[in-house]
Amino acid sequence: MRFFRFVSASFAWVSIALILAATVGCKAQATSPQSAVKSGLGDPALARRVEVMVRSQFNVPAEYDVTFGARKPSNVPGFDSLQITISHGARTTTTDFLLSTDNKSLARLETFDLTHIPSQNIPVDNRPIRGNPAAKVTVISYDDLECPYCARMHQQLFPETLERYRDKVRFIYKDDPLTEIHPWALHAAVDSNCIASQNGSAYWGYVDYLHAHGQDVTGEDRDLKKSYATLDKIALEQGKIFSLDAAKLDACLQKQDETTVRASMKEADSLGVEGTPYLFIDGEHINGALPSEQVWAVIDRALRAAGVEPPPPASQPPPAATLGR
Repeated sequence: MRFFRFVSASFAWVSIALILAATVGCKAQATSPQSAVKSGLGDPALARRVEVMVRSQFNVPAEYDVTFGARKPSNVPGFDSLQITISHGARTTTTDFLLSTDNKSLARLETFDLTHIPSQNIPVDNRPIRGNPAAKVTVISYDDLECPYCARMHQQLFPETLERYRDKVRFIYKDDPLTEIHPWALHAAVDSNCIASQNGSAYWGYVDYLHAHGQDVTGEDRDLKKSYATLDKIALEQGKIFSLDAAKLDACLQKQDETTVRASMKEADSLGVEGTPYLFIDGEHINGALPSEQVWAVIDRALRAAGVEPPPPASQPPPAATLGR
């Protein structure tokens, strides 16, 4: 099944920065503006109106070129197809537009494949699960163990959200350490995976601890070697609590194999994850540490779609009594 969206030029458009970023390195053959007018639109005044509209709606920088391909018949009644190329040096993107036969409207026709939605097909094999493993709704969080906003979201999810939904929802964390701003996050993610390979409950205990004691790991002197040592020490202590294979855990901590974590980071990028925390609730995304009620609204939508009745709304405290004079 495919979903079609007809977008008028009078509506909001995607930022040109996003479009060009998605096609960096693609080099399409662009014609000059003058030849494009002759071969594509013919009417210089019409070409100028289309260019001005595209530049304004896409917020195209002045140094970028806007050129046109040939105008051709389309499958949409009342519209012709028109390829418009936006380029700057090696950065080039070509997009199919629709131009009305009366030359009064510019539009786009986008096609979305409903049979494959990446955010609804995130692999979660071998990831620790909190909640009911057989739940119909899954909350996947791309998490950074050094991120204070992730810590805030974590504290909202556990125990409050988990207790609210009980066996109706399962929670899964995936790694997306922001290494540019969080120097020990990658090491922490590797350590957490060493623990997860032996015991899921031990993994959650480690994550709980770091999200509650991140400043202790950072330390007052912000010595990265000390932070690494602290992370390993906490991991080994967690191993003792859950009776993990100490030798196996220690060997994993010493090896610091980043392969799995880096694969998760690459996966996050492919999904358009813009920062952490970043949640996918049965495919619908939440960017940032939003209030619990907003997170619950998304979970409730997913539950209803899965045929599961959400819990009743949280009870509101009674209004405070007003004293008369």
